Amino acid sequence: MNDIHLLSGAYALDALDELERARFKEHLAQCPECTEEVESLRETAALLGEGQATTPPPTLRDAVLTAVSQVRPLPPVVPHARRLRVSRFLPLLVAAVAALVVGTGVVAWSPWSSDEAAPTATQRVLQAEDAVRAVVDLGEAGRATVVRSASEHRAVLITEDMVEPPEGKVFQVWLQTPDDDMVPAALMERVPNQTVLLDGDASEAIGAGITVEPEGGSPAPTTEPIALFDLS
Repeated sequence: MNDIHLLSGAYALDALDELERARFKEHLAQCPECTEEVESLRETAALLGEGQATTPPPTLRDAVLTAVSQVRPLPPVVPHARRLRVSRFLPLLVAAVAALVVGTGVVAWSPWSSDEAAPTATQRVLQAEDAVRAVVDLGEAGRATVVRSASEHRAVLITEDMVEPPEGKVFQVWLQTPDDDMVPAALMERVPNQTVLLDGDASEAIGAGITVEPEGGSPAPTTEPIALFDLS
């Protein structure tokens, strides 16, 4: 599943790494909902930045920190997007207010500090210290990158300006095992730019590939790969 919409808050707060920031910037050009959300978050952050921090009474400080720990961030849903945007802003707004109210001497809480708001599996792979990246330039057909983390046991596919498959076909992604078997890992969407968390344990994968398959995919490749990635 493409969860790039979930990065809007981190992008507004400049909390993405270089690769994620570039991918999300491209996404903004095609997603008015995320664009509006990023602008709103930045405006709110600017307003909060103009406030003056004071030392609160202990009861107020405890109440704010308790409320922060109980906030659950909600994922984006396209229908009723305007109403849900308020809910998605809430963890970030509460965190910013908490930083102002708590005052000097307290570490500011962030919406990613609790277990319930931990980084996604895709983010963990992209940020892993042992991440291995393999890039294939397809020329006019686009560009594709596979990132694999053995410690996270997962791999992520990122495409840029990828052409659509022929009508009635789909691009299917495979992981290559040490025995040279090709295991189905994902069916790609018909969009040029996407980030896909691949299925299966990729900790021992020595490579990955993309083939053109019938709609719905195949249990094994039926065509020569249009892209091969060396992850060894």
